[in-house]
This record gives sequence, structure tokens and C-alpha cells, in this order.
Amino acid sequence: MAQFFAVHPDNPQERLIKQAVEIINQGGVVVYPTDSCYALGCKLGDKAAMERILSIRKIDLKHHLTLMCADLSELGTYAKIDNVQFRQLKAATPGPYTFILQATKEVPARTLHPKRKTIGLRIPDNAIAQALLGELGEPLLSCTLMLPEDGEPLTDPYEIRERLEHAVDLVIDGGWCGTDPTTVIDMTDGTELVRQGCGDTAVFGL
Repeated sequence: MAQFFAVHPDNPQERLIKQAVEIINQGGVVVYPTDSCYALGCKLGDKAAMERILSIRKIDLKHHLTLMCADLSELGTYAKIDNVQFRQLKAATPGPYTFILQATKEVPARTLHPKRKTIGLRIPDNAIAQALLGELGEPLLSCTLMLPEDGEPLTDPYEIRERLEHAVDLVIDGGWCGTDPTTVIDMTDGTELVRQGCGDTAVFGL
């Protein structure tokens, strides 16, 4: 049965954030808010927790998973970024963007796209997500919380708890997030718009 934490969206309670990170470190799968939609997250190196997320979403790794990073320096540890890309990322983050980039060896191979060896990365502009990342000290392996039978992401924490109470370990209620996903930009060979979401593409000249 999933635990349910009501966390203040602007001033997250430190006690609850610490408890949430304990759950993550113990192999838990958590639902947490971001600056676009609610997301599923787990510890980066936890194979069993990652497989639970794939099972909930009914996807495989041809659908990019995302590393939710605290800042650009952390993102640069897990992805290969040149100077031009760094300037673009600096102008756009934090914000509702997912960037497809070549992964470094810091990323477990089992989390990568099987053919391209790429990973999604993002830096969320959300106080709860940032508090989790700060306490965890590493990225959260994540993907949007959209169930296979639904046409858009779940956004009501109480509905999330009702539908996933036996599939996840924690639901963090951070209020209403919205249903627009991130804008996805592939930066592995130039700058290509993969999906228009709630992030403005003008900063990338798209």
C-alpha cells in the first residue's frame, strides 16, 4: 500500500522530503510533481525499481527514460555536452524541457536507449522535485506518469493514489501540476524538436 505525503508546493517540509528519499534509497518507486506533469521516479542504479516503472507504463527502453537532475553541473556528469549545447541548456533551464543526449559512462547501460545509447535529461523548475534531488544527491530515474489506457498524464494526486496504491511505494501530493508534457529536444546531432510540450522552443531557434 502506497504512502501518501501532502507536501507544500513552495516550501516542502524537510521531514517529508527526507522520508521520501529514504523510500527511494530503499528501492521504492515514487510519484512526484514536476514543472510539467507528475512523474514516476526511482533510484538511478536500482534495476528492480526501474523495471517496475517500465511495467507500470507498459513501455520498454525504446521510450527514453529521463534523468531528473538538480542543475547543469549534475547534468554534465551524465551527458556529453559541448560548449554550444551548454549555452543553450543554460538559457533554457530549469524548465519544462527534456533533452536527448549521448550518455556518459556514469549512466548504467541498462537504462539507455538500446541502439542509440542515449538518455533523456532534464532540470525541473519545481520546488518539491528540487528538494528531492538535493536530499538524494543524485539524479532520479524518471518518466511521465501516463498510464497506457489513458490519453493524458494523471494530475490528481488522490486519483493517482487510488489507481496506483498497490504499484508504487509513495505518492507525493504537490497540488495540481497540469497535463502538458515537457518539450523534447534531441541534441545528439544538431537540435531537433521531437515533441512540442509546455516549453518554449524559441531559445533553441526552433
